[in-house]
Amino acid sequence: MSYFRWKPYVPVAKRRANAARQVKQLQKKGKAIEPVTVTGRNIAHTFWGQAWCDHLERFSDFANRLPRGRTYVRNGSVCHLGIGAGRIEAIVSGSELYDIAIAIKPLPEDKWQKLRERCTGKIGSLLELLQGRFSGQVMEIVTDREQGLFPLPGEIEMSCSCPDWADLCKHLAAVLYGVGARLDQRPELLFELRGVDHQELISADIDLGPDLTRDLTRPGKEGGKHRRLETDDLADVFGIELDAAPAALTPRPSAPKKTGKTSAKPATPNEEFRPTAAAVTRLRERFGMSKAQFADLVGVSSVTIGNWEKADGELRLRRVTLRSLQEVAGLTPRQAAKRLGR
Repeated sequence: MSYFRWKPYVPVAKRRANAARQVKQLQKKGKAIEPVTVTGRNIAHTFWGQAWCDHLERFSDFANRLPRGRTYVRNGSVCHLGIGAGRIEAIVSGSELYDIAIAIKPLPEDKWQKLRERCTGKIGSLLELLQGRFSGQVMEIVTDREQGLFPLPGEIEMSCSCPDWADLCKHLAAVLYGVGARLDQRPELLFELRGVDHQELISADIDLGPDLTRDLTRPGKEGGKHRRLETDDLADVFGIELDAAPAALTPRPSAPKKTGKTSAKPATPNEEFRPTAAAVTRLRERFGMSKAQFADLVGVSSVTIGNWEKADGELRLRRVTLRSLQEVAGLTPRQAAKRLGR
């Protein structure tokens, strides 16, 4: 006598049709659905997507279940995949729809600090970073199995609503591969997932940490003086152009239209605005914006806004970032909402 009864086999085409109907019902209820679509034989095609998949395959913990996951993600079974700070949420089609939740610990601050220091001056621009166009040395740094950006198995907690008792079922494996496919389209999500700001990798203006918070203007060992490099200095030293403020935040003044009406003046930086955690929070709340919306307005990532609001004392910002924030501080809530198209 059997105490377990296997569910009858359901063809893939029928499963897809059933899943499509259920997903459509979820969309009608207001849930944002982001399916994973894999084209061709390879799951990922860019540096970041391939590096994520390669990292997964290095660990014996995942080896047994990964092949089934590749099949599932290729046949379109990952109906939804959402990536945020420290979390991955997904819906996978199997015998029915299964809910996936994956929690990933943030990158430890000391590891991020060392990674930033090792990359300083080696990445020319934000575009190069996101496209993975940099030297083999930098590739080795960011993809290092123990000290790189990607999470270790012990930093990942996974759960699936399917009846499989395995730590890594095929549905979870499909989602992990789906992350690689998603990084092809939006590589910045890897940094958001690990709780760090990708823009810090292209700035030499890095914090030295609590043990080395010395005055950089005092004489060095050889009698010279150390100084903190500003953004403009970096362009001269390394021959590179760092990311500029978003065009939306620094509009070119246009010629006034001959309509007899006075054209609106562009916003000017509010030099009196002093960037502290409390000031940034008050400004964001005055605009009635979430961290993600406020980040879009200022031209930084939502992780950066979160870090600003948790900081102590006055924020130490790059010149272009400070000017952008001061400009936003000079807006009214209505002007701010208009800039976001609200």
